[in-house]
Amino acid sequence: MSQMPSDVAAHNRALIEDWRTNGAPPGRALLLLTTTGRRSGERRTTPMMYVRSGDKLLVIASNAGATKAPDWFHNLAADPRVHVEIGDESYDATAIVPTGDERAPLWEDVTTQFPFFAEHATRAGREIPVVELVRS
Repeated sequence: MSQMPSDVAAHNRALIEDWRTNGAPPGRALLLLTTTGRRSGERRTTPMMYVRSGDKLLVIASNAGATKAPDWFHNLAADPRVHVEIGDESYDATAIVPTGDERAPLWEDVTTQFPFFAEHATRAGREIPVVELVRS
């Protein structure tokens, strides 16, 4: 797994600008997720890794193993209407956070494909939310 940049916000702004100028980076499971700020009401775009589980498109709120979930997760928990840019597609979606018996097989699939997410959960000491992005 690669090292986190020292200025994540600047790194993300550059990645988003490059994506929108030159298209999605080839060979990387990245998407742009736009949420509405829960306090500001402003649209916030975050580049992030996605995971395919069967026909489901998932993003994982691991925050690289931090003890709290990332801001984008809190935003979509407050307002699940999101916008997804993936590959050459761009569409509105609803973010659904499965729990219990619905979450378990998704988490198992995620951690089988990408074991570092299990390491994130151990380091964070919390259940890492799995978010399904359902096209509207």
